[in-house]
Amino acid sequence: MAEIKNYTLNFGPQHPAAHGVLRLVLELDGEVIQRADPHIGLLHRGTEKLAEQKTYLQSVPYMDRLDYVSMMCNEHGYVMSIEKLLGLEVPLRAQYIRVMFDEITRLLNHLLWLGAHALDVGAMGVFLYAFREREDLMDCYEAVSGARLHAAYYRPGGVYRDLPDAMPKYSASILRNDKAIRQLNENRQGSLLDFIEDFTNRFPHYVDEYETLLTDNRIWKQRLVGVGVVSPERAKAMGFTGPMLRGSGIEWDLRKKQPYEVYDLLDFDIPVGVNGDCYDRYLVRVEEMRQSNKIIKQCVEWLRNNPGPVMTDNHKVAPPSRVNMKSNMEELIHHFKLFTEGFHVPPGEAYAAVEHPKGEFGVYLISDGANKPYRLKIRAPGFAHLQGLNEMAKGHMIADAVTIIGTQDIVFGEIDR
Repeated sequence: MAEIKNYTLNFGPQHPAAHGVLRLVLELDGEVIQRADPHIGLLHRGTEKLAEQKTYLQSVPYMDRLDYVSMMCNEHGYVMSIEKLLGLEVPLRAQYIRVMFDEITRLLNHLLWLGAHALDVGAMGVFLYAFREREDLMDCYEAVSGARLHAAYYRPGGVYRDLPDAMPKYSASILRNDKAIRQLNENRQGSLLDFIEDFTNRFPHYVDEYETLLTDNRIWKQRLVGVGVVSPERAKAMGFTGPMLRGSGIEWDLRKKQPYEVYDLLDFDIPVGVNGDCYDRYLVRVEEMRQSNKIIKQCVEWLRNNPGPVMTDNHKVAPPSRVNMKSNMEELIHHFKLFTEGFHVPPGEAYAAVEHPKGEFGVYLISDGANKPYRLKIRAPGFAHLQGLNEMAKGHMIADAVTIIGTQDIVFGEIDR
């Protein structure tokens, strides 16, 4: 019988299951992991440093590119910390729009996570299902901001513009006949809110479909149950947040414990796991999708009945309306100053955090009174989760490393920043 000796293996950085540019140095005993050493920094774009050279407004699009599957949630943390320093009041309608799009973003994130995680573990179908729904939500992003991914829709003081009254429609082409186009445009006849409401009515059935494919699937459970167990004490000690912490049985959610915007006016529950393994984290995220759907429904109803401004009327921070800018000299000066020099933020420091799909996403901002941040520090949820990888993977097989990376829902834009 041949002797199996310890050896070291490079997992990534161009491995399809590494969820980005993760390089894992695995020390193996046969096929059992003795040590997993994550190497990061291969996607470093210097976002925090770049923000020091840009005006506050110019840094908003950089936030989209941090965790590039939870775009608007990143923007939210950033604009909230600016608003804290400025002492800005955000109109209620803008708060509801932000919460609605935060939850749409949570769905986008969890759908990608579910599809990719299933794909890593060997289930192909779920990936295609999840992307079918993402397509509708991407259309909502596009309708409201003009971009499918990097929206730059949240602004200090509110949101860029109000929700559109018409949803973009498909037009006839060589590929599709009139009947097919009519079917595709069936739920696009009204406003964006009508389209979102139609989606929320359909979505619970889609989640049932994912659960039919996975929840009681024998292979799925064999690959997830009992893998990567984290005790509640260790989860807290390692700085886990979001589904990683709730999967270990700790009921901590910033939307409930430190409510921001209008979350304290909405009705939803926090799903919590029991065993702290990959399977529990899967169940927590699936239930989160159902709760997000519930929140979106409530926002749609409120937004429908309550028109109003979506941006602060402080023209030192927010641009005047197009009409006023072209007919009033004062407003033209405001507009010009705002987009050339930017606004000045009073000296001080602020930390604002949101319940991002992956955990607590915080932005710590220091201002010296200039039109650019003196220092910006991002608290990325994935960074803390990745440091727990060694502890979670020890004693498992190589194939389980893939499951554990999948359950952590890592995106490198925010980890390397």
